[in-house]
Amino acid sequence: MTPQTARTTTRKSGVGTPPFAAHGFWRLLVLLAAFGMFVVLLIGRLATLALFENSRAYGATSTEYVPERGDIVDRNGVPLARSIYGYAIWVKPADLLGDRKQLANQLAAIFPDTPAAEFYAKLTADKPGYLRKRALPEQVKQVHDLGEIAIEFPREATRLYPQHDMAAHVLGFVNRDGRGAMGMERVMNDYLRDPAKRSTPLNLALDVRVQAALESELASGMAATNAKGGAGVILDVATGEVIAMATLPSFNPNRPSFANIPDLGQPIVDGRYPISRQTNNVTNRVYELGSTFKPLTVAAALDAGTVRDLSVRYDATKPLQFGRFKIRDSHPSGRWMNTPEALIHSSNIVTAQIADKLGAARMDAMLRNMHFNARPDIELAEKAMPLYPKSWDRLTNMTVGFGHGIAVTPMHLASAYAAMVNGGIYRPATMFKTKSDAKIPGKRVFTAATSARMRQLMRMIVVDGTGNQADALGYRVGGKTGSAEKPGVGGYSRNLVVSTFASAFPMDNPRYVVLAMLDEPQGTEASSFQRTAGFTAAPVVRKTITRIGPLMGIIPDMKRDVDVSELMPLIWKAKGEQ
Repeated sequence: MTPQTARTTTRKSGVGTPPFAAHGFWRLLVLLAAFGMFVVLLIGRLATLALFENSRAYGATSTEYVPERGDIVDRNGVPLARSIYGYAIWVKPADLLGDRKQLANQLAAIFPDTPAAEFYAKLTADKPGYLRKRALPEQVKQVHDLGEIAIEFPREATRLYPQHDMAAHVLGFVNRDGRGAMGMERVMNDYLRDPAKRSTPLNLALDVRVQAALESELASGMAATNAKGGAGVILDVATGEVIAMATLPSFNPNRPSFANIPDLGQPIVDGRYPISRQTNNVTNRVYELGSTFKPLTVAAALDAGTVRDLSVRYDATKPLQFGRFKIRDSHPSGRWMNTPEALIHSSNIVTAQIADKLGAARMDAMLRNMHFNARPDIELAEKAMPLYPKSWDRLTNMTVGFGHGIAVTPMHLASAYAAMVNGGIYRPATMFKTKSDAKIPGKRVFTAATSARMRQLMRMIVVDGTGNQADALGYRVGGKTGSAEKPGVGGYSRNLVVSTFASAFPMDNPRYVVLAMLDEPQGTEASSFQRTAGFTAAPVVRKTITRIGPLMGIIPDMKRDVDVSELMPLIWKAKGEQ
């Protein structure tokens, strides 16, 4: 049988399938299989997006997502600033269906930091705009449930500050154009936006645990004394690293909205901060810091050799007359005092005499060596120029010796104290974390012997003097109080003071400077009705050190202390005093 005959026979008998039908069946089978695979892939892709959308949007280290702006983290890797894709809320007023006033009230209930009037203005505007540039998913859901079709919810790249208002003045914020407008966001803007670098977080020297403790105790101190503001800084004396820096009242960088309204220290409920809240009080505002300057004057005199014998006494029985001016002590002793006693009791009269003997040229040189005549040494752009004497006559020199007639930032003072206790080496402050094996450049401004002596004297101020309320048990705190009347129209105001306590610990081997300042504290029951630093700022330092010591690896030790036995015989005490 030929092939042709066989094909003919098969078709006639109805046993086989026509060739075109067989081909169609297989085609259909392939198409069904392909469609099935497509459905499986589609379902898998949707499941993947549902499961991993958040991690891809928020994961700064994802290989599939490089943020538009690099992260900022603290020294331990805790996020301080992140770039994410978040929700925004957009409205087209012309398409609104519901009652605009009612909708504004509903939105204000969802976002209590924004008044209904502000929402109403946006709902009645001539053109579309944002109701909210940053919104949480649960807030988006609440707005969505209102059922208004004219409201949309685009997802946009945004900057998130997970610690909210913590360290706001250090971090700053990003403007609408995505550029840093303040703080480290401003300073490191190009670095954070560089495609080659932004995948690696920027490490700051800050420690969020220490920052939280400092801000908490400053806030408590302000509340206890009804102070209008506060500032604080914690500095590593060996490296210059800023472990914490705080300005209060603060602001929330997640929603920085500033207006020219009075700053009364009140909580912000209308979403707008006084423009003054932008000022970093540690680096960008100058103050007369009063008696905190006295240790620097004594250190300069020790270095210059104008003070050799600490037992030499100076006349403090009456005000020091200079022309038509009189230099007085706030708490007159009515007796002759030596240098340790002058620091312990914070005598303006004695310190002025020490400064006079030191001379204007050497005082000027000491302060210039630590850059008191220039903006503070730190990477931040917000830095104030000190009010430095234009000429150094004799009276100016004496008043500067006890902290009047010169105004600097708290950052200046913190860096100077670090140099005074670390062996005499001045190092610029830095906001960046340094490597553990890095050699930090510095210049000698005091001898090692002077630094050792100042550690003794500053410890004595806390143990026996005006700083006794800063004595955190076991931490060997040393420091100096400073209470300066604020200058105003027509002279100084006796009712308005700046109270500062500058300290270091542990004084037998100093590691950190801790400075706290309260602006215009009031005499309250908590401060024994006193406004001076010993009753207002010193307790803030004590409480802060007690909290941060263990965090920084410093364990309190009641059995250790600075050896001041050779100086104790110089301290006069009334009969019956221990």
